[in-house]
Amino acid sequence: MFLDLFIVCILGFVAAMVDAIAGGGGLISLPALLMVGVPPHLALGTNKFAASLASLNSSITFARSGKVHFPLVKWQIPFTLIGAFLGAWTVLSVSSDFLNKAVLFLILFVGIYTLFHKNLGIENKFKELSSSRIVAGCLFALIFGFYDGFFGPGTGSFLIFSFIALFGFDFVVASANSKVLNFTSNIASLLLFAWNGKIILSYGIPMAIFMILGSYVGTKLAIHRGVEIVKPLFVIMSLLVAAKLIFQNL
Repeated sequence: MFLDLFIVCILGFVAAMVDAIAGGGGLISLPALLMVGVPPHLALGTNKFAASLASLNSSITFARSGKVHFPLVKWQIPFTLIGAFLGAWTVLSVSSDFLNKAVLFLILFVGIYTLFHKNLGIENKFKELSSSRIVAGCLFALIFGFYDGFFGPGTGSFLIFSFIALFGFDFVVASANSKVLNFTSNIASLLLFAWNGKIILSYGIPMAIFMILGSYVGTKLAIHRGVEIVKPLFVIMSLLVAAKLIFQNL
């Protein structure tokens, strides 16, 4: 039991550190739980519990550093929450097979496009927040909130890319904004897992503690090292998510 907890906590720390910088931490934390023998449905709930607390900590740390653009994000939060609840409700009755294949191509596009566009997200080119931009921001918050509640993989990558492509934020601000929305969308599925008793607290609590520490380290690295660490890790994690989806479809 001690060895299992050690594995889960150490990998949880690494997952949260990576996730705070560029997203994709679930590629590490969820397999860690499966590795020690936690059944899949319980692993999903336990991972969501720990990851949600880590993303909350990361969101607070980013906010305190002034990297979160609250004039925009405050409008997006309720739409993200509505989308996530709708997604979590829909997944109970609809197959995700089609979405699985569609997301594979989208996440590959995001990773490869970012890799070959050297100046993307290097500088913060955000200028002003117009009504049309707020509407656009709320729309993609609703869409990706639904996606996270329904399916999930790559949500962080899609949010970061959208903040950069649509608003001109640099990678650090985009990552900070996406972490706030990602935490919001996590709430819906976390409540669903908790309601159905799918969280193992004996794993979830110690894992959450280490993931909170990891998210703090990752957030500080993103703030102080900036684009030089966020952008390459973003590309790597986007391509790893794509590789995981390819493997699942073989």
